[in-house]
Formats: sequence, structure tokens, C-alpha cells
Amino acid sequence: MYSVFDHSPAALPLHVVRLLLPLFYACLSTVEEENPEFWRSKARQTLQSVLDRKLNTNVAKNIMLFLGDGMGLTTYTAARILKGQLQNQPGEETVMAMDTFPHVGLAKTYSVDFQIPDSAATATAYLCGVKTNLNTIGVSAAARNGVCRTQKGNEVTSIMKWAKDAGKSVGIVTTTRVQHATPATTYAHSASRKWYSDADMPAAAKEDNCTDIASQLIRNIDIDVIIGGGRKYMTPRYTKDPEYPWDLSSWGRRRDGRNLIQEWQSMKTGKVAHYVWNKTDFDAVDPEATDYLMALFEPGDLRYEVDRDPSKDPSIVETTEKAIRILQKNPKGFFLLVEGGRIDQAHHAGRAYMALHEAVAFDDAVAKGLELTREEETLTIATADHSHPITFNGFPFRGQSILGKSPLWGTDFLPYTTLMYGNGPGHKIIDGKRPDIRNVTTKDKDYVQLSAAPAKSTTHSGEDVAVLARGPMAHLFSGVHEQNYIAHAMGYAACVGADQRHCQGEASPPVDPINRSGAVQVSAALFSSLISLLLALTVLM
Repeated sequence: MYSVFDHSPAALPLHVVRLLLPLFYACLSTVEEENPEFWRSKARQTLQSVLDRKLNTNVAKNIMLFLGDGMGLTTYTAARILKGQLQNQPGEETVMAMDTFPHVGLAKTYSVDFQIPDSAATATAYLCGVKTNLNTIGVSAAARNGVCRTQKGNEVTSIMKWAKDAGKSVGIVTTTRVQHATPATTYAHSASRKWYSDADMPAAAKEDNCTDIASQLIRNIDIDVIIGGGRKYMTPRYTKDPEYPWDLSSWGRRRDGRNLIQEWQSMKTGKVAHYVWNKTDFDAVDPEATDYLMALFEPGDLRYEVDRDPSKDPSIVETTEKAIRILQKNPKGFFLLVEGGRIDQAHHAGRAYMALHEAVAFDDAVAKGLELTREEETLTIATADHSHPITFNGFPFRGQSILGKSPLWGTDFLPYTTLMYGNGPGHKIIDGKRPDIRNVTTKDKDYVQLSAAPAKSTTHSGEDVAVLARGPMAHLFSGVHEQNYIAHAMGYAACVGADQRHCQGEASPPVDPINRSGAVQVSAALFSSLISLLLALTVLM
């Protein structure tokens, strides 16, 4: 290992550095942290809080699923540190809203066909309870990517539909377009996640009567709240965007001439339904007097949090609050998916600054959700769909900027950042050497972290993701599970879907929604019991 103190031309002599380092370290820690009793006391308090914890076995009236797209464990840890540093704290000891969840598990994210998944296959797992193939949404692994005819008969339903069928209100909040893989899987069935509008579909798919995702948004499930981006997939070609009328890329894309926004409005006759596309109109929506809300703030994905104009677009915290206040009026409860979708997109661009700020905003939305609901009746899950190949390395000092450089240099006598990528657009080798970043500001929002292998877009990575749970039956999420288990555990906790044992208090096996043999077995058992009862009555007579 090589230290910046040893090899920087501007470094102090090594013997001076060695004299100063103890003073430097002393400045980093507080006096109380040097006392062993400080750590023992904290551990005792934590232990007692765990011992005092009572399992919440209530039926979940509400389900809130917070999904950080691409928020692997490295991103989670780095975001925690950044959140503290944004508050002028060292950062490492910061407690995020997600950190307060009492039950934590791991989910295995692989898809049926790939070791490392995408957001479509993973969403089908944790929302529909079935693992599937890459790039497909709301269908089983019997469907093939991009082949329309293979999706027919292989559709699988989501926890959103289970909740709606049970009489609950349902909603989507995302920082991407509402037709993107994660939110789309709540309501759509598609052999391709890329069929956002009919303009994105091949002729063969249309001939085989497949429908685009945007049209399924207003048809498949009666969704109470829809918040995100994606205006251009809802309107006909050449329809000027209300916010960017001179930007051709923002205009409507549909070739079938349909205006899905107007269709949605006409379907809500007799209800108080609002469509909004700007913050002024959004703020004017009264949750107490609103039955339905569709808010589409951008033609495509929303702006990154650090680029967002607060006067034009609401934050994920504001959209989450509005959604909950509308949905929670239902006495039967609600299901809400909140996606921090641009964490993933920032990682794909190799921009750790953007990814971490998106994750911090996502955690703020989690905090708002907890504030507005009651733990005894609301099951809240915070998780990720997959991870990214970002590393946290280099022995940075306590409290050092998470977006800064390691005090250790490489064997090529050049510095490197604390956060780096395994692959991505940040791969730069010039004359066989890495770039010299000594005079580069790595804490800039547009900085692209160095990567080991060149790629136009950083890929995903395949390690397990954290599943954090709070509320009724949250203990079901402890342990290491397949990702598709999440949907079944949520359904069980809330008594929605096929498995009704929790609300009925029965131990009989649930009926499989795909394989009906369970129903036959239950019927056979019931018939056998009736025969036994009749025989017993005959003997008594």
C-alpha cells in the first residue's frame, strides 16, 4: 500500500507525518468513543431494545413497498454516510429511516435465465411471487423475451391486483416513467419491458394482439394513484408536450392516435379524478376530496433530485405524502409502491454522486411514509431489486467525504476514489496509465467514477440485496430467501391473494393460483370427512 503522504510531491516529510498522524486521528474521534464503556453502553441499550421487542402478528391493513432500484448494500452504506455528511456529521454513525426497521433479511436476485438480473425479472419476482426471464414483466419464465405469442396464457398477477381485489386502494409513486419496468410490473403483462407505447412494439407483436404497457396502465387494474413521468407514451404522435413544446423528443409517441390521458379521465366519470403535470396543480390537489390522481411530471423519467426545480416538480417525499393521504381514506387499507428509480440510472452512468443523493431522497420518502402511518397496522418493506458493481475501498479516514479520494495510492503512484465501479463509462487508460485525478474534484455531481472495465453503461451485479421490514408480520422477512418470497409474505401478512390463513386463523394449505391441484386436494379431503361423518351417524342411529 502506498500513502498519499509518502508519494505526493506536496507531501510533508514522512517523519513529520508520523508525528502528526496521532493528532489527526484524535481529531476524528470524540472523547467518549475512546472510552470502552461508551460502546458497551450502546450495545446494552440495543440488546435490551431487541429483547423487549414483541412480534407484531396483526393483519396488515396497509402495505407500503419502498423499492430502491439498484440500491445494493454498498449504495445503502454510502448513502447513510452521505446523509450524515450533508448534515455536517462524520456520517458513519448516521441512522437512516431504513436503519430503524427491526427485521432484516436477504433476497437472492438471480432470474431464471441469468445469474445477474434486470429490473423486469426482479420486479416480477417480488411483486408477482414468480421468478422469470430477463426483460419480461408480469409473465412466468415460460414466456420468451420479445416474443408476443409466448406471453399468452403465462401471465401472472401482482400483489397490487391482489390488494385491489380485496377492496384496498392502490398506488404507484416513482421517479422514473410510470411505464418503466418496476412500476409496470404491478399492472402489466409484457414479453418485453421496452414496449412502453405501441410505437415501441414490433409489427409481429401487434399482429399477435399484444398491447403496449401504457395502454395496460389504464385498463388492467383500477389504480387510484399514479405518480411519476411518462407523458409522451400516453399521447398521439406530434402532440406537443405542455412543458417542452419545442422539444421534438418530448412530443407524444403513440401511433394508434389514442390519448390515454383523456381516456383515463373519461373512465372516471362520477369520481373526483385529477390529471396534473406540474407542481402548482399538484399542490392544489386536495387528498381529502380526491378519488383518483394521475400526475405525470415529465415526458420520460423525472429529473435527478439534485437537478430538480422545486418550483416545477415535487420531490419524492412530497409525492409519497400525497399518495398516502389519498389512499389511506379507504377503511379497508391500501397498497403503495414507492420506487427510487433513478438510483439505478445514475449508477448506469457511473455517477456515484447522483446515485447517492437519489438514495438519500429515497430514505427521506421512507421517513415520510413512517410518519404518516401506524406501525401496528402498516407493513412497510424497504428493499432493492438488484445491486451495481460499485466498491467502497481504500481505507478512507473517519468522516472523510464518501465522494472523495482514498488517502492510499495505487502502485502506479496515482490516487483513486473511495467509490469505484467494476465496469462502466469511467474506464480511462491513456498510454497504459490511469488518469491522474490529484487536481480533479471528484465530489462534483457530474464526476464519473473510474471503472475497471470499459462499458457504455455500468451493468448490474448479482449479490443478495437487503430486505428491511417493519409492522405486522415483519418477522417473516428475516433470513435469506428467494426474491419471489417477498410477494407471498406480503400477501400473507395482509390477507390478500391466495393464502388467506392469516386472517382466517386456519392451518390448511393455500390454493395455488396457477396449479389448482390444491383445490382438488382440499375438496377430496372435505369429501372424505363428510363420508366419515355419515358413517359415524349411521352407527349412532
